[in-house]
Amino acid sequence: MTDFAATRRAFHLPSGITYLDGNSLGPMPVAAADRVARMMADEWSDMLIAGWNKAGWYVQPRRVGDRIARLIGAGPGEVVMGDTLSIKVFQALSAALALRPGRRAILSDSGNFPSDLYVAEGLARAVGAELRVVAPEDVEAAITPDLAVLMLTEVDYRTGRRHDMAALTARAHDAGALTLWDLAHSAGAVDVDLTGADADFAVGCTYKYLNGGPGAPAFIWTHPRHADAAQPILQGWMGHDAPFAFEGGYRPAAGIERMRVGTPPVIALTALDAALDVWDGVAMPDLRARSVELTQAFIAGVEAECPEVTLNSPRDPALRGSQVSFRHPQGHAVMQALIAAGVVGDFRAPDVLRFGFAPLYNGNDDVNRAVGTLARILRDGSWDAEKFHHKAAVT
Repeated sequence: MTDFAATRRAFHLPSGITYLDGNSLGPMPVAAADRVARMMADEWSDMLIAGWNKAGWYVQPRRVGDRIARLIGAGPGEVVMGDTLSIKVFQALSAALALRPGRRAILSDSGNFPSDLYVAEGLARAVGAELRVVAPEDVEAAITPDLAVLMLTEVDYRTGRRHDMAALTARAHDAGALTLWDLAHSAGAVDVDLTGADADFAVGCTYKYLNGGPGAPAFIWTHPRHADAAQPILQGWMGHDAPFAFEGGYRPAAGIERMRVGTPPVIALTALDAALDVWDGVAMPDLRARSVELTQAFIAGVEAECPEVTLNSPRDPALRGSQVSFRHPQGHAVMQALIAAGVVGDFRAPDVLRFGFAPLYNGNDDVNRAVGTLARILRDGSWDAEKFHHKAAVT
C-alpha cells in the first residue's frame, strides 16, 4: 500500500496554500535543491568537462528515462530524455509518417493541446501530408484506411477527458496506421500502460505530475518493434551512432538512442532525477485509486455547494484523468480570486476553471478547502473585484 502521507512530506508546499495546479507545474521536491546544489558543487565545479564521463552526464538521459518507463508501462532501454515536448512530438510524428510510406493523413482531435497541432500542421505542410482534426468523440469513426498516424493526447488538457488508448490503438492498427500518444497530462497521474495498449510512439513532459521543475526536459518512447527502423526528420549529434567520431554524414544510433538530438540539460535532469525518487515506493494502481477518490469527492462537493458553475469533465472517472474542470462565464476572474484566497488552480480560455489533483501530495483536506473557498467567493461575489479581471501574460 502506497504511503501518500510520506510522499506529501517529500514536497515543499508553501504554508496556507492548497495547490491544485500540478497539472501545469508540479511543486518542488524537498530533495531537489540539495541534489542540484551537490551536482553543481561536486560535479560541474570540480570535474568540469570530465563530468560527462566521470559523473555520468552523457548516459543520464537513458538512466532517467528508465525511471520514467516504469510509470508509463514501458520497459528498460525504451525511453530517453531531452529537448522539449514539441521537439519530441515532431520527432515521433515524422518517424511514424516515414514508417507508413504512401499514406499522408494524420488524424488528431480538437481537444489535443494546441502546440501538438501546431507541430503537426507545420510538419504536414513541409512533407505534403494532411492534418485532419475532428471532435474527440468522433476519432474512432474518422480512422480510415488511408490514415498514416493517429496522434492524440491521452488526457484532454481542458476537460480531463481520457481516451481509451488500447481501443483506439487497436482500431488504428486494424486500419494499417500507427499511433502517437502525448502523455503530458497522464504520466504520473493515471495508470498508463503503453506496452499493454500496444502503442507505437509516446512523448510527454516532466514538469507537471512528474514534478521535474519549470521547463524540465521531455521524454520519448518508441515501441521496440520500431526502435531500429524509426527515422525522425530531426536528427542531431547525440542521436548519431558515434557522436565523437564527428563523421560528415548521419548514422542513427541503435534503438531509442537515435531519438536523442542535442546536448542533454544536465542540471534540469538532476532536478528531475531527485523528483523521481519520490516515485520509488508508489504503486500506480494505488495512485489511480487515490486520484479517483479525490476527483469524485471534489465534483460532488462543488456541485452541492456551487450551483453557479457547470461540470466540464466526464462524470465517469473511467473516462477522466486526474483533473477536473468547471465552467463559469467569468472563469478567469473567479480563478484569480481563488488564487488570492490560497487555492491555486488555473484558467483555460474561454471560461474554464481547471483543478489538477496529484495524489502524491493532495488529500481530502485540499478537496474540502477548495470546495469551501470556491463556494464562498461565488456566494459573496468577491471574485468580481476589478483586480481579478486583469489578465497577466501567463494565465
